Amino acid sequence: MRTRTTTTTSRVVTAIVLIWLLIGIAAAAQRNYFAGSDATCAKVGTTLVTIVAGPLNYIGANPKVDCEAPQPSR
Repeated sequence: MRTRTTTTTSRVVTAIVLIWLLIGIAAAAQRNYFAGSDATCAKVGTTLVTIVAGPLNYIGANPKVDCEAPQPSR
């Protein structure tokens, strides 16, 4: 019976993680993070952090990432 409990637990955890990420994707879409074509380091980072934050976005979390990519050498 232990295998059945482990399988059920892993399915529940997987479902929770998927729902969490879907809520994060919804929050990023509502903030128009997927609009536009300028994929800067800060925009991509902020979008990813917003998705990972999931439901925390709806209780006040507003994650932002500020970064600078190294410039290519000449």
